[in-house]
Amino acid sequence: QVQLQESGGGSVQAGGSLRLSCAASGDTSSRYCMYWFRQAPGKDREGVAAIHPDGGTGTVPSVEGRFTISKDTNDNILYLQMTSLKPEDTGMHFCAAGRDSGVCYYSTSKYWGQGTQVTVSS
Repeated sequence: QVQLQESGGGSVQAGGSLRLSCAASGDTSSRYCMYWFRQAPGKDREGVAAIHPDGGTGTVPSVEGRFTISKDTNDNILYLQMTSLKPEDTGMHFCAAGRDSGVCYYSTSKYWGQGTQVTVSS
C-alpha cells in the first residue's frame, strides 16, 4: 500500500553525524505512524524512533538527545538526524510505517524499506 526507500547510510567516525532519509510512495494519503528501526548482526531488530501523523515524536533511551526523527509532509520524506554517533549505533537501519491507532507502537509496523547500512567506527 505504501512503498518505502531509505538512503543516506554510510561509514563515519564516532562522534560524527548522518542523516537518513526515507522516501514514501503509493498510498501516502493515509495516516501512518512512521518509524526507524536498526539491526546489528546477530541481534534482534529494535525500534529507535517514531513519529505520529500529528507530529509527536519519541525515541528510545539509548538514542535520546542524539537522534531526531522528523518528516517533510509535502514531499513524503521521513528523516532521522543522527548526531554524536557511537559504535553501538552500527547496524542496518530500516524505515517502517504502521496504522495510526492514536498512539504509535513499534510492533504495529507493517510496511518496510529495504534498509541502509550505518557503520560507526571508534
